[in-house]
Amino acid sequence: MAASLQAPTAYCGAAPRPGELSWNADPLLLLTLAAVLILLWRWARPGSRLGWVLLALLLASPLCHLSVALFSARAGQHLAILLLAAPLIAHGLPRLVRPGLPVATALLALVLWGWQLPSAYALTFASHLGYWAMQLSLIGAALWFWAALLAEGARRPDLVALAGIVTAAHTGMLGALLTLAPRPLYAIHELTAAPWGLTALEDQQLGGLLMWVPGGLILAAALAVAMAHALRASEAKS
Repeated sequence: MAASLQAPTAYCGAAPRPGELSWNADPLLLLTLAAVLILLWRWARPGSRLGWVLLALLLASPLCHLSVALFSARAGQHLAILLLAAPLIAHGLPRLVRPGLPVATALLALVLWGWQLPSAYALTFASHLGYWAMQLSLIGAALWFWAALLAEGARRPDLVALAGIVTAAHTGMLGALLTLAPRPLYAIHELTAAPWGLTALEDQQLGGLLMWVPGGLILAAALAVAMAHALRASEAKS
């Protein structure tokens, strides 16, 4: 029973106890992150480079290891990807195409909700492929969402506002459901959260609160900044 809950095959390692956190030294990951950073250094603006450095830290720092033990750590990692790294990277990339914002908004919602299903969540601990399917789909959906939002800013500020409202609403709803759930949804953390002074339900509630309250506020602030840039660009063209 204990072995199944501790998921020794998790990509980021076995669930750590306090004082046992370690960095992710996967050579393939580090080489990939470095190669993309070199390309961005030559091709993209500084904001995109900063966003990629932040993304690299989120994937390679001890937060990866901690996310094996705590749902709240993974929730925090994903919020930082969605609300900090992804918009920075998207803002610094050339506007080569105008991706569809409604489709990007729907895809982001599908990815965020889909990976919170208990069966999908458990898969990310049992399979390295499952773990990277989760991370890459989240990163890709977040980049597409922010690229679409920035591309549509000057042309359709009403659409940008609607996408922001929808995204803030469904992330807040997901956070509220996780916070108010009467029982823990993720069996993997029934043993791994205890060394950190949390029950699995308390850990889930903390992760839900991160999505519900700070996540919604940061997203609202980011969208306000995007809208301000869009309106200034629209005024400059008129």
